[in-house]
Amino acid sequence: MRKYFFIFFFCLSTLGQLGAQGVQIALLKYSGGGDWYANPTSLPNLVKFCNQNLKTNLSTEIATVEVGSSDLFNYPFVHMTGHGNVIFSPEEAENLRNYLIAGGFLHISDNYGLDEYIRREMKKVFPGIDFVELPFSHPIYHQRYDFPNGLPKIHKHDGKLPQGFGIIYEGRLVVFYDYECDLGDGWEDPEVHHDSAEKRREALQMGANIIQFVFEQ
Repeated sequence: MRKYFFIFFFCLSTLGQLGAQGVQIALLKYSGGGDWYANPTSLPNLVKFCNQNLKTNLSTEIATVEVGSSDLFNYPFVHMTGHGNVIFSPEEAENLRNYLIAGGFLHISDNYGLDEYIRREMKKVFPGIDFVELPFSHPIYHQRYDFPNGLPKIHKHDGKLPQGFGIIYEGRLVVFYDYECDLGDGWEDPEVHHDSAEKRREALQMGANIIQFVFEQ
């Protein structure tokens, strides 16, 4: 129960309180063969951007946490990415469900090829809840930065329009999933994908919106 209390405390914090805490965010490590470790520079760059532009004081040390670990409850914001297969054991699915119900937040960024696997595995986490596409009016698109048309398109992938999906539990958005967008790639160092300065800025601004939404909802 103590870990649950910390999750509630962090997620109910204002950005000012967040700055006082020096909260650490984490990258989710999962099984199945997918490259959970993709985009190694993305989260450090997002933290730097948020600290500079939202005046947060997020820790610049990014943690790595396994889906089934009790340490998951130490991080109010967890990011997941990859290109391939994902497998959650029943125990891992239960742990992730308990974390999200307790107040945690999961951001999933499809690095291309993740979609079919993450949809399958999140049904283990919330068997009775489906991903829903969030309307452009959703507050996550209208925090410090305004995205009236929803997610920016960062990488081509299959050339589809970007979509933002969510899992909503008892009225609270607990998972945000960017599809056909690839925010994580857009957060990486510029020489990694050679994205334009405009695309990187859009990706980081949307990432900052997610951070702000999580800590102010």
